[in-house]
Amino acid sequence: MEYELNPLGQPVGLPVEPRVPPRPPRTALDGDRCRLEPLDPERHASDIHAANLRDVDGRMWTYLAYGPFATLEEYRRWQESVCKSDDPVFYAIVDRGTGRAAGIASYLRIDPSNRAIEVGHLAFSPLLQRTALATEAMFLMMRWAFQAGYRRYEWKCNALNGPSRTAAMRFGFSYEGVFRQATVVRGRNRDTAWYAAIDSEWPALEAAYRRWLAPSNFDADGRQRVPLGELTAPIVKQRG
Repeated sequence: MEYELNPLGQPVGLPVEPRVPPRPPRTALDGDRCRLEPLDPERHASDIHAANLRDVDGRMWTYLAYGPFATLEEYRRWQESVCKSDDPVFYAIVDRGTGRAAGIASYLRIDPSNRAIEVGHLAFSPLLQRTALATEAMFLMMRWAFQAGYRRYEWKCNALNGPSRTAAMRFGFSYEGVFRQATVVRGRNRDTAWYAAIDSEWPALEAAYRRWLAPSNFDADGRQRVPLGELTAPIVKQRG
């Protein structure tokens, strides 16, 4: 940890520029493969619900506080209950190739005064899971946050959610520890694992994402040549 000494010889944190970044916009974030659109049940509920139904065993909902949704009407009502929230701010992830939404992500715990923000409520249907489109969506959200002036970009998940913890480090988040008995979800204890990336790491992270997303990183069958985790590994300060 970098610090200065005050006149009393005590260590104190470095000065921080007095800047307050904006709250997340209710406008689209555009990429080459995907487009993040402010969540709109009229436009997105049907496509996302149909995509979610491909998850026949309900695995994608295990660590979320809601779902699965048996009917489109039930899912539409859930979207209507969250789409106008100021925190979290939800986006539909739209495949630019098909024009159809296939998942959801959000910004939450939005704290402009401390320049910290979290990404979460990730509900990726099987159409999004393990795709370059999903990775680009995460890149677009991280890029907006750091370009807007946030200093800290967080990822949190149930400590038992191994795939989410692996994804956090693949995306370049560093492990910061576990908050024990942090919450109760679906009547069960949840210990929460914390990860974060900070603004000084963003230039290297952006370069890693851009290299991975480049068309030259994929062969004729769409297989990656260099894994993103290999590119972000030198940036991750701690794994866990």
